[in-house]
Amino acid sequence: MVALAVAGALAVFLIYTAIAGGGTPAVKPSELHGRTSKVQLVGTVVGPVRVDDRSQTRRFRLADIGGSVSVPVVYTGSVGELFKVGQHILVSGRLRGGVFVAERDSMITKCPSKYIPKKSAT
Repeated sequence: MVALAVAGALAVFLIYTAIAGGGTPAVKPSELHGRTSKVQLVGTVVGPVRVDDRSQTRRFRLADIGGSVSVPVVYTGSVGELFKVGQHILVSGRLRGGVFVAERDSMITKCPSKYIPKKSAT
């Protein structure tokens, strides 16, 4: 039940982001094949996450939320404390040579518990 609430909230977030994001479509990894224009990619971080501390570059895979299709991602920039394997994220960038190259500092992480309705006191 909680998973459905989180998925529903994420769907609303994706629609809002696609509309308010200046026309940049939000897609999941399974919809990325063949796209060469800038998109917002949303999914679940799957490991391992390799980090180059000197350049702040992270290499990881991003999978469809609840799915198995994934794409390699290269991201350079800061990450919040919520960034970890299993976290849902959104990054902007382009697919280049089968790798999604995210724009610097374009990562958005959201805490799923933020979307879960509060339990009423009974």
